[in-house]
Amino acid sequence: MPLNKRFTLTQYLIQERRRFPDARGDFNALILDVALACKAIARAVAFGELGGMLGNHDADAGGSINVQGETQKKLDVISNQYFTRMNEWGGHLAGMASEEMDDAYQIPAEHPRGKYLLVFDPLDGSSNIDVNVSVGSIFSILRAPQEAVESGRDVVEADFFQPGAEQVAAGYALYGPTTMLVLSVGNGVAGFTLDPMLGEFMLTHDKLQVPENTQEFAINASNSRFWEPPVKRYVDECLAGKTGPRDKDFNMRWIASMVAEAHRILMRGGVFLYPRDSKDAAKPGRLRLLYEANPIGFIMEQAGGRASTGREPMLGVQPTSLHQRIGLIFGSKNEVERIERYHAEPARAEMHNPLFAERSLFRS
Repeated sequence: MPLNKRFTLTQYLIQERRRFPDARGDFNALILDVALACKAIARAVAFGELGGMLGNHDADAGGSINVQGETQKKLDVISNQYFTRMNEWGGHLAGMASEEMDDAYQIPAEHPRGKYLLVFDPLDGSSNIDVNVSVGSIFSILRAPQEAVESGRDVVEADFFQPGAEQVAAGYALYGPTTMLVLSVGNGVAGFTLDPMLGEFMLTHDKLQVPENTQEFAINASNSRFWEPPVKRYVDECLAGKTGPRDKDFNMRWIASMVAEAHRILMRGGVFLYPRDSKDAAKPGRLRLLYEANPIGFIMEQAGGRASTGREPMLGVQPTSLHQRIGLIFGSKNEVERIERYHAEPARAEMHNPLFAERSLFRS
């Protein structure tokens, strides 16, 4: 233990492993490989334009549109390479899947294969890179099917189709004023701050808990015309403040970087909504189930918060495709449960938008 008595990530994992005397240590080694990839990405993000890291990925170097139909940034591509290269060799993984890759990633033949699956979004919020807003990486660890482990066969997409409740671990790295790694191995949530002098993640936020109540919510209000009635009702009630049925004022936040939103909520409470809407009939939600909704949902629930589609618990959703999109609501437990109740109640007459009410700012 360092002289400041803070545990390193390695020491924290060793302590957690002691709960499982038969564990061989490959799970810990996998987490440390993921952390190493996050350190490399943090360094690339920190250099920004000085390292030639800003801007879109050169189409001549492999294309600039990913499987999601989104323009890839240089850092998207580099971050994906860090994750694959630093995790493929250790013998802990049977395969990987990334938001940036069309298909499941096979462990190269020269490396041994293991019993876990790694799923990740290498750089969440990358559209904010060029304006220097916080971005992050999100990851999830699953067990590979036993027959895949025993046979050593290539993984297939269906191997990854596991509900979020079956995650072995999940976490994210946030590249902000400081670099933080937030991790759950199914025993609460811990936050580690990267010490740039030691190059180590140090335990700085143990046993994180999301407050059950909040007066903050985050939603992209430009999509309000596409919202379903229960979401519109919830937001209208928040905007009505003390004069409305909630009898209290709310603050609205929107960073447009989900991992940053999740971190704020983990630190001080709040609720985040990127709900299912009618904007694009081909996309019942905006966020990716395997790479974003499940790992963030796992973190929230391990910290005493809640994650939901609005209609069902997020961690109970059965995935049906590798890049499946879904509506996501997470954060302070009592607020998320309120939104779920609104979805469960019979449809009611649409509320008048308080932004245009008689006493409102935009009164006509």
